[in-house]
Amino acid sequence: MADPAQSPLADLTWPLRTERLEIRPATPPDAEATWRYRRLDAVNHWLTRAPATLEAYREHFADPESLAKTLVVERTGEVIGDLMVAVEDAWAQVEVAERARAVQAELGWALHPDHTGRGYATEAVRELIRLCFEDLGLRRVMANCFAENEASWRLMERVGMRRELYTVRESLHRSRGWLDGMGYALLRDEWAQRGGTRLASPS
Repeated sequence: MADPAQSPLADLTWPLRTERLEIRPATPPDAEATWRYRRLDAVNHWLTRAPATLEAYREHFADPESLAKTLVVERTGEVIGDLMVAVEDAWAQVEVAERARAVQAELGWALHPDHTGRGYATEAVRELIRLCFEDLGLRRVMANCFAENEASWRLMERVGMRRELYTVRESLHRSRGWLDGMGYALLRDEWAQRGGTRLASPS
């Protein structure tokens, strides 16, 4: 299992502050706060995991490998969401594989429904992208979702990510069977060319 102390996130200065939010690494006591919204059908319908009990959720949340890539989003001291940043290797041919180590990250997010519609998710994910490119020095970020999860892919587009992938009945949903999937990505040079943290939302 991964040690959170060895996570690329461990070397950064926390918390990160945006105009309205604070973002920091998750700790085991954050399980209860995040469970309050992740247990809701409206939230976990599209998420990878939907534990049936707080105990099962807490066990997964507190796993060192999970904690190493999880951040929480706070608004005036209240946890209103969480973010995932999973740093990973890019695919590469054997001869150049070393240059592809830990150069990209998969991103993810969840937000309490009571706090949606106010731009908090967009604000948090924009800061997450900035963290990946400026603080971690990564070259690429990506995110995936079910094609029917419109709120998620529209968020990806708002923060400037580019649709790279549309798969047909490739993603298995726990209750709805095989569904279409979508994948988005953004390169550091694309992000910089568009103004970095000043990236404008598409009209």
